[in-house]
Amino acid sequence: MTPQIVMELAREAVWVVLLVAAPLLLAALAVGLLISIFQAATQINEATLSFIPKIVTMLFMLVLAGPWMLQTLVQFMRHLFESIPFVIG
Repeated sequence: MTPQIVMELAREAVWVVLLVAAPLLLAALAVGLLISIFQAATQINEATLSFIPKIVTMLFMLVLAGPWMLQTLVQFMRHLFESIPFVIG
């Protein structure tokens, strides 16, 4: 196993993690921003106000993007398992 192979596998793994996490993180970011704007406009200073909408939004995004996320992870794992002979020998 050469250092180039290790770096390529690590780069692919980081890319897959970013792709899989992006829908959930972007949805949470958007909801948090909207709630922050609402809190600034109404001068409500409650830190716990954003938790429930973020959780609901993330669950909704998980339902919507879950199959794609699972497919992406399975495809990456299949690629890793298929590349074992090339990595070892």
